[in-house]
Amino acid sequence: MAAAVPVRPVTASRARRRHRLRVLAFLSPWLVGFSLFFAYPLAATVYFSFFRYNLFQLTPVGLTNYRFLFKDPYAWRAIKNTLWLVVVMVPLRVLFGLALAQLLTRIKRGGNILRSIFYLPFLIPPVAATVAFVFVVNPGTGPLNGIAAKIGIHLPDWFNDPAWTKPGLTLLALWSIGDVMIILLAALLDVPRSLYEAAAIDGANAWQRFRRITLPTISPVLLFSAVTGVIQTLQYFTQAMVAANASQGNADQAGTTTAPGYPDGASLTFPQTLYNEGFQQFNMGYACVLALVLFVVAMFFTLILLRQFHAFGDEE
Repeated sequence: MAAAVPVRPVTASRARRRHRLRVLAFLSPWLVGFSLFFAYPLAATVYFSFFRYNLFQLTPVGLTNYRFLFKDPYAWRAIKNTLWLVVVMVPLRVLFGLALAQLLTRIKRGGNILRSIFYLPFLIPPVAATVAFVFVVNPGTGPLNGIAAKIGIHLPDWFNDPAWTKPGLTLLALWSIGDVMIILLAALLDVPRSLYEAAAIDGANAWQRFRRITLPTISPVLLFSAVTGVIQTLQYFTQAMVAANASQGNADQAGTTTAPGYPDGASLTFPQTLYNEGFQQFNMGYACVLALVLFVVAMFFTLILLRQFHAFGDEE
C-alpha cells in the first residue's frame, strides 16, 4: 500500500502571495489599458517635449519649447478664450440643464414629448448642429435675426463680431443641453419623495426643500456634470472651428490649412492651437508642451471641483 503524500500547510505568506496574484489577474485588463493608452502616451509626450520634432527629425532642444510657450501670443490668446468658456459655459450648462430637469419633473402631461424635444439637439452631429446654428443666427440670411428685426429687436452679428463670438458659442452649447439635462433628470427622479413630504410637514418652503434636500442628494451627479463639462470645454475644438469657417462661408476640406480663430482670434481655443502646431505646422515638440499644459489644467480644475463639492457635503 502506497504511503500517503504529506500535505504542506499553507503559510500566511503564501496565502497573501496567492491573494495578490488573484488581485493582479483581475486588474490586468485595466493595467494593460492604463499602460498602453495613458502611461505610455504621457511619458512619450513628456519625452518629445524636450525635442524639436517634425515627424522626420528629432533634435534635442532642452527647455526651449517650454520657454517659447511664455512668449507665444497665440497660445495665451487661446488660453484666455478657453478659460472664458470654462468659467462661463460650464456653470451655465449645469444650471440650465438643472432648470430644465426640474421643470420636467413637475410637468404631468406631455413630459415625455418635451424630454425628447430637449434631448434631440444633442443627438445631432456637432458639425451639422454648428452649421445649422450659424445659419439660423446669420444676420443676412438667418431667420432668427429677421424675425427679431420685425419686432424691433436688433441682435448682434454673433460669429462675425469678436465681442459676441464666445457668447454665441455659449448659446450653441445651451441649445445642445440634452446630455446634462437627462442625467440631472434621472438624479432628480431618484430623490426619495418621503423626504419632501417630511420637509413639507415641518413647514419648509420650496427653496428650503431644494436647498436642503435636492442639492445634497444630487450633488454627486452635479459633480460629475461639472467635471465632465470642464474636461469637454478644455478640449473644445469642433464647434469653434466649424463656426469660424461657416461664418466666413468656407467649407473646410481635407488638405486645407485655414488659420483658426476667426474673427480676430475670438474663437481660438487651446485645442485648436495644439492641433495647428502639431498637425499643420508639424512642431510636434511644442505641441507636446501644449498637450501637457492641457493635462495639468484639466487635473487642476478637477481637483478644485472635487474639493469644493466635498466641502459642500461636509457643510450639509
